[in-house]
Amino acid sequence: MKSIPKFLSYSALVCICMPFYGAAQSKHSKQTEYPSYKGLVMAGYQGWFRAEGDGTKSKRWAYGTENRNGIDMWPDVREYEKTYNTPYKLNNGETAKFFSSHDKSTVDLHFKWMKEYGLDGVFMQRFFGNAKNRDMESVTVLKNAFEAASKNVRAIGVMYDLSGLGASNEDCSALIADWKYLVDELKVTNQTGKKTYIHHNGKPLVTIWGIGFPDRPYNMRNIGLDKFIDFLKNDPVYGNCSVMLGVPMAWRTLNADCVNDPYLHELIKKSDIVLPWSVQRYSPLLHNDMDRLRDNTIADIKWCRDNKVDYVPCIYPGFSWHNLSKYEFPDDVKPVGSIPRQGGRFYWQQIATVINVGASMLYVAMFDEVNEATAIFKVTDNPPVSKVTSFVNNDGKPSDHYLWLTGEAAKMLRNEKSLSIKMPERK
Repeated sequence: MKSIPKFLSYSALVCICMPFYGAAQSKHSKQTEYPSYKGLVMAGYQGWFRAEGDGTKSKRWAYGTENRNGIDMWPDVREYEKTYNTPYKLNNGETAKFFSSHDKSTVDLHFKWMKEYGLDGVFMQRFFGNAKNRDMESVTVLKNAFEAASKNVRAIGVMYDLSGLGASNEDCSALIADWKYLVDELKVTNQTGKKTYIHHNGKPLVTIWGIGFPDRPYNMRNIGLDKFIDFLKNDPVYGNCSVMLGVPMAWRTLNADCVNDPYLHELIKKSDIVLPWSVQRYSPLLHNDMDRLRDNTIADIKWCRDNKVDYVPCIYPGFSWHNLSKYEFPDDVKPVGSIPRQGGRFYWQQIATVINVGASMLYVAMFDEVNEATAIFKVTDNPPVSKVTSFVNNDGKPSDHYLWLTGEAAKMLRNEKSLSIKMPERK
């Protein structure tokens, strides 16, 4: 065997090893103020609200018009730096105003509230279409959110929502490219200042939501989920992440609101956390529904323990989808406040139930979604009045009632206060 000339061996070593060494370096900071999801209460953050005059290219504003409105609950806008006129009037005749998520001041205020009331942080919703098309309006919201999270030392993570993924010729490749973009350009896992990207099992946590739902146009077997999960876990530069999967409520039994396909279990076993979607699956109007939530949570936690996967239950304050359903489903219009909040009682019943049977972390749906009236941020008890549109009120409670309850839930989850089945009262 001939020996390699010394000048060649050294050059080859430099040419071969240097690129490999560079490519193998992770882009993620190993530092974070939030090394684990356990013990945290996190919420989902939509950030999709736009208003006429906010400088975006949006044409269908969040609040819509009298003839086509997209929300069922009205935000309390008294603390916002910027607000915008809407077509609606308040009871006193004044013009009702709305905010824009595109404004940095809006996002800053929201994260300030999170810190003030004790919500640990949020998962930023990253919809498939926004990721695939590199929608810069949504990128602006993300950028502002990560800066605000660092400033207020709140946990933050990316949640990829597969809504918008079509039935054919599309897969998760666009999400791989988007994750690289977010890591490289927005430095989501290596913020300037305080590092607050949420980790789990010592790794940045990335969520993929929308797997196993039968009403979706895509087949979960054909959209490259294995490839995407493998990339997030094993890529030497952008991987070494933990993965959370958002799935239907009946994921364990593969029936009801879930596809009957054991492939879902294969995917869950490759992940680190499973997040079942509970919105509209439980109601205070159904007799003993909290018993059903209790039994399902116990069985879910056991399955996860047996399969070495962590479990986070989803809780929500109530639900209404009346206004938009009039136009989307005119033959099946939803009633106003179809799942009533009961002044926080329903929300607290869920919190106490899941913590009592062993939940170690919580996911709240949602922080800011007034579309379906699941928002926990500040909402008004005096929404606009209209002959065409109907809004739910806040049951006479202060606008910050659900933020306060969420902070109390965080204390109870971490054993900083005793478990209380009865909803606490503010002193």
